[in-house]
Amino acid sequence: MTDSRDTGLMLDPKWDSHGLVTAVVTDGDSGDVLMVAHMNAQALAATVASGEATFWSRSRGELWRKGATSGNTMRVREMRIDCDQDAVWLIVDAAGPACHTGARSCFYRRISGDGLEPVA
Repeated sequence: MTDSRDTGLMLDPKWDSHGLVTAVVTDGDSGDVLMVAHMNAQALAATVASGEATFWSRSRGELWRKGATSGNTMRVREMRIDCDQDAVWLIVDAAGPACHTGARSCFYRRISGDGLEPVA
């Protein structure tokens, strides 16, 4: 590999055509996947600077600090970026449910045949 993005130590996110990278969020204690969101350069910089998970809301077209209105904040323990720098992994301490439905994780249903069933 000669691409410094793949092997180097310089943060150089590979933004998609909308200026976003995917952000996967896991619980710092259990390792459970809590949610998947997106970050633009401003959200990534805000998260690094504050230690609080901040995302880009595609539906609202604005920055969104997790828990700003609900109080269900996510304190970042560690941030990692994948090999080609197009996805970010946030390992967090969550102060409440991650999902807007009130579920602990956004992944509270499993696919079963052609339907869904709750995960206990």
